[in-house]
Amino acid sequence: MSDLCCGADDDRPQARPAHSRTADLPVLSLSPRPLGGPEPTGDGCGDGCACCAPPATPPVGSPWSAAPGGDGCGDPTCSAPAPADHGSDEPTALWRSRSAQLAGLGGALWLASVLVGWLSGDGVASAVLAGGAVLAGGLTFVPGTLRALRRGRLGVGTLMTVAMLGAIALGAVGEAAMLAFLFSLAEALEDYAVTRTRRGLRALLDLVPARATVLRGGREQEIDPAELIPGDVLVVKPGERLATDGRVRTGRSSLDTSAVTGESVPVEVGPGTEVFAASVNGGGALEVVVTARVAENSLARVVHIVEEAQERKGAAQRLAARIARPLVPTVFLAAALIAVLGSILGDPKLWIERALVVLVAASPCAFAIAVPVTVVAAIGAATRAGVLIKGGAALESLGAVHALALDKTGTLTRNRPAVVAIEALPTSSPDQVLAVAAALEARSEHPLAGAVLAAWPAGQAPVDPAAGTQALPGRGVTGLVGGRPARLGKPGFLDPGPLAPVVTAHQEAGATVVLVEAAGELLGALAIRDELRPEAGEAVAALHRMGIATAMLTGDNPRTAAHLATAAGIDDVHAELRPEDKATLVERLGRRGRVAMVGDGINDAPALATAGVGIAMGAMGADVAIETADVALMGEDLRQLPRTLAHARRARRIMLQSLLLSGAILVVLIPLAAFGVLGLGTVIITHELAEVLVIANGVRAGRLHDHRRPAGPAPAPQPAAAADRRTPLAAGSRR
Repeated sequence: MSDLCCGADDDRPQARPAHSRTADLPVLSLSPRPLGGPEPTGDGCGDGCACCAPPATPPVGSPWSAAPGGDGCGDPTCSAPAPADHGSDEPTALWRSRSAQLAGLGGALWLASVLVGWLSGDGVASAVLAGGAVLAGGLTFVPGTLRALRRGRLGVGTLMTVAMLGAIALGAVGEAAMLAFLFSLAEALEDYAVTRTRRGLRALLDLVPARATVLRGGREQEIDPAELIPGDVLVVKPGERLATDGRVRTGRSSLDTSAVTGESVPVEVGPGTEVFAASVNGGGALEVVVTARVAENSLARVVHIVEEAQERKGAAQRLAARIARPLVPTVFLAAALIAVLGSILGDPKLWIERALVVLVAASPCAFAIAVPVTVVAAIGAATRAGVLIKGGAALESLGAVHALALDKTGTLTRNRPAVVAIEALPTSSPDQVLAVAAALEARSEHPLAGAVLAAWPAGQAPVDPAAGTQALPGRGVTGLVGGRPARLGKPGFLDPGPLAPVVTAHQEAGATVVLVEAAGELLGALAIRDELRPEAGEAVAALHRMGIATAMLTGDNPRTAAHLATAAGIDDVHAELRPEDKATLVERLGRRGRVAMVGDGINDAPALATAGVGIAMGAMGADVAIETADVALMGEDLRQLPRTLAHARRARRIMLQSLLLSGAILVVLIPLAAFGVLGLGTVIITHELAEVLVIANGVRAGRLHDHRRPAGPAPAPQPAAAADRRTPLAAGSRR
């Protein structure tokens, strides 16, 4: 729970930044465990506030171990749970929580007290029942209050404890019972709400299977996944989940990665493909070489980063904390002045009672929890949808974005060039052009060689590599194909001859053209292009409907950039940019409003860091992307961008609603209480009802709506135009 409840410690170290190295990761248990720590038992934090009572054995790498002497609270406001102690006693239902049970008992005794006093007029029996209600409700926060006071800390629980004891001293045992019941109930609801929003994150770890099959000594055997070490060979049968990250050694299949990336389209994998923990194997058996222990795999890394991210505070959250923290001692001082001056100038009992009413009316718990509950709920929901949002600051900034700068290669495109057209002269054929080109590129390391080889029909025998090949940097490659000299290269190295108009047309369409020659005669040309992701146009259109301006940033030539931007529906194009140029441009765009940068590679890191919000695409397993960006999309479907922005905008609206509601209640209640317009009972009910409303409103940010995953597979790409023959576009694959 909160350290506002337990008493703030301004010197407490902040949670470690989310770019901690993998070596710093905690050892994560695969057994069910709470992410919010044991059931709270503290000062207004429910039963056993971890802020005031740190666990005996802090988990490795947790903020407990990183910040000895701190109160362990993850948030200086009135809501964020303390770091997990990785226990296993988290209640799965509200009524199983000890704090909720005590609050319920207190409520039953309070109602019984009211009924007995009303029906029988037996004041003694009513007072005894009310005293039981005070005891039951008080057990949830008074012990933590006393522990906090011993450490020199004031908190909301301190205000409530003083108000409750003062009411008893004045003979208003019934009002004290009502206060104990409602406050303990509100805190129990808050504890449960935050724990429930974090349960989805813990469920990610539960996706790892209980047993894993490995090959050892030539035999299959089942072991605990925690025993896996890099180099082990996993046997993954159809329908099974991968226990950890690895690389496919043998076998071909399709993997369902939706539980982690949020993408519903299965991913085709084969030898050499990198695969990730919790993916579900399709119809083929796989042998996978383990590349990471379970405690250090991509799934554990995501959970670790999110746990830390939920403690990082945004501007609204810091503002709420700055207002709420000094308000507690100020309220004590104001109440004391009211009691002392009123007793001197008038009826002591009347003014002491008013002072107690002010204590309750001015308690800032509802105001302080408004943002943290929303942040925890929204980040948890985004994580379940395959989006990693690194803290309240990133969430707030993302919700305020009005412009989006998108890198071209790897973001708007797949970063996988493909042959989009084969042009052949009448004296040759498309098959002959491709055969000569594939032979020359068979052993080439040039980036476009892969595109040429991928265009070779899968059903045909592999092409024989050319003999005596020689790469000519910046021009092309030469060699012997079938005993005849052959060349492949760009226009200028080879004369396009009659193909000049076609070559120009492809270049204007953003393609790279290579000419193919054999025995001194031109055979034809290949047009190669890194195609747009098929869903790019749909995603950009959705962003524009939201009122978000888009711009393309690329190091490519203006002609290619303009063609792809037009196809995607982007009007603002910036080409031939170096990494530092992208950062400068993003900074300039940011002067007109909050701008987010979407990229995928190391060269995008400066722009990601410069933008108001950095968003990494396809970040599953990519340490650099996850560490540099504020937001990481685990999958590669661009339609997740508008969904994520809509989710953040909704969360931001909820934050503002809760802040305005709780702030308005404080502004109204305090003067009415000070001037005696409202009695203690009315203030108690109004104050605690406001807290419950703020909690319920914040939890709404945890609803996924349609942000969970793409509505369906990305549309199939349209083939590019070709004069003679066009080849199918290379199938998109994961990087």
